[in-house]
Amino acid sequence: MEHEVANHAADTLRTLPWQLIAGGIFVVAYTFIAAEWIHKTKVALAGGCAMMLLGIVSHHQAFTETAGTGVSWNTIFLLAGMMIIVNITKRTGVFQWIAIRSAKLGRGNPFAIAALLSLVTAVLSAFLDNVTTVLLIAPVTFFIAEALSSSPLPFLICEIVASNIGGTATLVGDPPNIMIGSAARLGYVPFVANLTPVVLVILAVYLLTVRWLFRKEFVPKEGAAEEILKFDESKVITDVPLLKRSGGVLLLTLVGFVLHGQFHLEPATIALAGAALLLLITHIEPHEVLEEVEWPTLFFFIGLFIMVTGLVNVGLIEMMAAKLLALTKGNTSAMAYLILWLSAFASAIVDNIPFVATMNPLVIDIARTLHEGDIATHGWEAVVHAKEIMPLWWALALGACLGGNGTIIGASANVIVAGIAERNGFPLSFRHFLKYGMLLMIESVIISHIYLWLRYLR
Repeated sequence: MEHEVANHAADTLRTLPWQLIAGGIFVVAYTFIAAEWIHKTKVALAGGCAMMLLGIVSHHQAFTETAGTGVSWNTIFLLAGMMIIVNITKRTGVFQWIAIRSAKLGRGNPFAIAALLSLVTAVLSAFLDNVTTVLLIAPVTFFIAEALSSSPLPFLICEIVASNIGGTATLVGDPPNIMIGSAARLGYVPFVANLTPVVLVILAVYLLTVRWLFRKEFVPKEGAAEEILKFDESKVITDVPLLKRSGGVLLLTLVGFVLHGQFHLEPATIALAGAALLLLITHIEPHEVLEEVEWPTLFFFIGLFIMVTGLVNVGLIEMMAAKLLALTKGNTSAMAYLILWLSAFASAIVDNIPFVATMNPLVIDIARTLHEGDIATHGWEAVVHAKEIMPLWWALALGACLGGNGTIIGASANVIVAGIAERNGFPLSFRHFLKYGMLLMIESVIISHIYLWLRYLR
């Protein structure tokens, strides 16, 4: 009887009035998030609460993670765990040490320094996350640019683009990947195996392009090498014992990400275990570390997941999946290319996080439609991991992460660096970034398109 009532309630929601209400809530919230008229966390929470108060999403549905619906607690706690580890590690000064060391290796040559800072940013973004990385690297860039008698903007643009490229390579590098990994039940190793090869190619081509794009800005100044060599990187390491402990825990956590499948543990469990261990072996008070956790970001995710669950409940995601199938006539190769380019340009216009939150259940619905009879036999996970479905996940990851480079509002890392630049008296305008970012984005998506064809879709 209870099951019949639940089915009747679900059927009632899948009507035009409810679809208009749920779709209206989402579109209004999306508009406010994109335009940044009100803080995105306020908007997402308000939208999620509206879905629940109107009965479009039940309390149980909202806070129970299932296939494509509910708050993805794996995403939330993976982010929280990594934020705690990084917040403790940054107290040692090691990230500033890496930035200054890179500048000295460049020996006063602006392009060499920009290339090294880009490589450092890309690598750190892959293993930590790109938002944290730019928060650590960008402030040091101003000191380096001042010593070179150069504008910091070309260096900051390079770091933004490199952070989004590097973050594409792994599960934990960029929030969209964390969300995709959680929705598709994909671990750390599949992301590295499928995305890192193309990211390395994109990074190499990007460095060559940057050298040409900033050929006028990256002209060595007389005496710049001497100024850079005056920096003493050893002075920024403030706590060697803490550095050893946090470095050891960070290494263990990364190993845990690689091996989590063998131990049947979720990435969030590994991240939280690493955070708990680091808190236990240090004398830092938990409230000091927890104050620095990006709580607004985490609650933004929570509100967003609830809103997307509302779209699933009223059948809008299913309708979008049907339209995509009809448009591509069920051809998964055409679907992959369409998802790649749509994700890239959509993520350039609005933040890639809400876009991926909407696309995840859409890909799941496509998998269900194409393999409807296989779910009972092989299980849901086997269906979303089907050979012709996997390229759709990689297309979404590449498009969403790399598309963030298109505009200054395309990814969270971009917005953060723009804010830092403005506070330091070097405003990075939408138009100025667009001139470089859009070109680099299109270049990277073309490479991704070729990669998808060569590896999966021939």
